[in-house]
Amino acid sequence: MNKQASAMTSKKILLGLALAIAPWALHAQSNTSGLKLPEGFNAIVAADNIGRARHMAITPAGDLYVKLSRLNGGKGIVKLSDKNRDGVFEETTSFGNYGGTGIYYKNNFLYASSDDAVFRYKLDAQGNVQNPDQPEKIVTGLINRRQHETKSIVLDNEDNIYVNIGAYSNSCQESDRRQNSPGRANCPILDSAGGIWQFKANKLNQSYGEGLRYATGLRNVVGLDWNKQDNSLYVMQHGRDQLDMFPQHFSTKQAVELPSECMYKIEKGDNAGWPYIYYDHMQKKKMLAPEYGGDGKKEGSNQYIDPVAAYPAHLAPNGLLFYTGDMFPEKYKNGAFIAFHGSWNRSPEPQAGYFVVFQPFKNGVPSGDWEVFADNFAGVETVTSPRQAAHRPCGLVQGPDGSLYVSDDVKGRIYKISYEKK
Repeated sequence: MNKQASAMTSKKILLGLALAIAPWALHAQSNTSGLKLPEGFNAIVAADNIGRARHMAITPAGDLYVKLSRLNGGKGIVKLSDKNRDGVFEETTSFGNYGGTGIYYKNNFLYASSDDAVFRYKLDAQGNVQNPDQPEKIVTGLINRRQHETKSIVLDNEDNIYVNIGAYSNSCQESDRRQNSPGRANCPILDSAGGIWQFKANKLNQSYGEGLRYATGLRNVVGLDWNKQDNSLYVMQHGRDQLDMFPQHFSTKQAVELPSECMYKIEKGDNAGWPYIYYDHMQKKKMLAPEYGGDGKKEGSNQYIDPVAAYPAHLAPNGLLFYTGDMFPEKYKNGAFIAFHGSWNRSPEPQAGYFVVFQPFKNGVPSGDWEVFADNFAGVETVTSPRQAAHRPCGLVQGPDGSLYVSDDVKGRIYKISYEKK
């Protein structure tokens, strides 16, 4: 199949942007998951109905820990074990009395977040959590205003933990999400949210005072990962909504197509520019936000960092993973997988996302167009409302064998994607 034909049939919901060419054949692959995958890949349902599964962490022994956004049976963390090594988790236990999104395994510790705190559990030699009812409190008192409240986490190699603290606003207006309401001067939200905070991973009971505002100007980051190839933090920002709150400058169609969902490489002290600017992937420019005098033509300040890659609007990037395994073909090595949770605000056009994409990297930087890697999570060809989606990808983690796990936070399904070498 040529690229033009593939692009025409891959995803109508990409709305003619033609930025991704799905690499699968039209016929269903020989897998039991219902997913559409590139040739040679297979996916199985490794677990199902475990609760609203968000991010995941995996031990060297292959035990999977899943964070639930809401308690299921009074518990917020699920441990899945595959004792007979058939790829399906047949043993399930749970613990933790808080919901949330973030979870991460490092150096025999399991870190997990609620929407206002970060906890730590010590694991024994078999990968079991010690004292599951008595976690250590690493960070407490993080701001939670019920908008962009999730606290995604990742660790570096120097005992630092990075925590997203999302902005409790769309665009820092004086009246949030109100037509023509201006932006607040020197947006006060950025003092305690709208950025990435760095804390020590081995110090208890930290608060904002013990932490460092590592980067600012990030509206909300759910997907993030530490890139081992260049020893740097990468994040996926959820772009702002509703540019057509300023109808004198933006049409409904423009509000569907803009702004970009952005991947940033983050260094200490970086400012990505929210709420003052947004990124336009079609013009490849930082644009001044309408709340601060923008009209879709005025460019924003160059004091703000550029994204390293940009994607169509409102796809909701909830998972980011740099692939370091040996199972997949060489093209995937050190590239990035992104789980796009799917949009809610592209009406009257169809909603978009609900897939996992692959972003190639070369020499530590994005190289070439991204492509849809795993699709059909939604189970329907055209999504007009998120409620129609049977499954929505959220978290990503790489198994010890190099396989890729994807979580779904609608029905609590865990997919395992593998590659069969020929």
